Amino acid sequence: MKWRNQLLALFCLLVFAGLGVLYFQHWVIRKPFGVILFIGEGLAPSRLAPARAYAGGASTRLSLDSMPHAALLTNYSKDFAAPDQAAAVTAIATGIRVPNGAIAINGDKKPIPSIVELARENGRATGLVTDTKLTDPTSAAFYAHPADGNDVEKIAAEFVDGAKIDIAMGGGAAQFLPAPKGGERQDGRDLLLELRGNGFDIVRTRSELEAVPAWRRPKLFGAFKNAELAFANQVEERGPQPSLSDMVRRGIQLLQYNARGYLLVIDAGLMRKAAQENNGERTLMQTLELDRAVAVARRYAGQKSTIIVCGDVAIGGMNLNGFPFRQDSGIALLGLNSAGQPWITWATGPHGTSSYGAANIPSKQPNDQPEGQVEPAALFRKSALPTVDDVIVFGSGPGTEVLQGILDSTMIFKILRGEL
Repeated sequence: MKWRNQLLALFCLLVFAGLGVLYFQHWVIRKPFGVILFIGEGLAPSRLAPARAYAGGASTRLSLDSMPHAALLTNYSKDFAAPDQAAAVTAIATGIRVPNGAIAINGDKKPIPSIVELARENGRATGLVTDTKLTDPTSAAFYAHPADGNDVEKIAAEFVDGAKIDIAMGGGAAQFLPAPKGGERQDGRDLLLELRGNGFDIVRTRSELEAVPAWRRPKLFGAFKNAELAFANQVEERGPQPSLSDMVRRGIQLLQYNARGYLLVIDAGLMRKAAQENNGERTLMQTLELDRAVAVARRYAGQKSTIIVCGDVAIGGMNLNGFPFRQDSGIALLGLNSAGQPWITWATGPHGTSSYGAANIPSKQPNDQPEGQVEPAALFRKSALPTVDDVIVFGSGPGTEVLQGILDSTMIFKILRGEL
């Protein structure tokens, strides 16, 4: 009888210990079900006030403004004070600083594991959304490790061969199709056909995306344009394409059926493209597109999800100048003010003069500038240059409490890794 009581006591002790472990894992240190990272290309602190003013006046509040945690991120590469697109996103995606031009590889050309790869190891479903090409450096750093960051054919092939992403949506379909089928691949591979053979649903329009059922764990590849998606003000081109908010909403709806949670990465890349072109209206429009997508993510993912929104590298040096009225918004902030001076100016880009200095000041006054040159840049460059600036990060949910003060941009990776 005594040994029976001892066995019963041991059994009860083991049951109690097991329940304690489960309680500790699932209630005390429970990880967020949804982990979402937004990268706003060019999102520096100086972008926020002009975006608010453009949206509805100086007192307008953005969705970003309501996120409870924020910080500045120091931003540089291993070899330059201003990182390029590849080095900036690699620091975020892998937590390691690399030289400019490197995409998720170290100085020995060896792969550095990305947060997406770690998420898969932890059983999470993974998603990638962009309004530019899925092969651009900002997206590629999460699934590829190319020796040559300009070899988009190999980057696209690595997406298919690596099988690290469950749901991907964006542009750049031409890199996945051979030339005879309207693509740009010279190796003859039809990567969309290969993806279909691997069980992926291939969607090419917004209506096809909306028709994908949400009751099963999907494998989805959305290729909505051969190049980048349309800007917000390109109404006709944008008609059949989903917006950034559409893709974020559907991404969350489809990923949340994985029992062990998900990681979704969103690249708002059209912000960069507009800034590179010295196009203030499109730059601010796309910043507001990001803001709307963040609001959608917070609504659909829930308050207990970890959501981080960060910039990668400041670009172009856009400024909104002078004294707009407090309620001025939209087109009232574009072009020239009542004194004939440009509201928006840039540091570098295609609206600048090719030489500078006191002896080369343009003879024309601002109100005599030709059409399309009402947003002048100080120095001409075919494409606007990155600037040596901190970027900004916002956060909500578990793990984002550390977002305060001034942090290194590699901290984003560490936060995400801690919540997987």
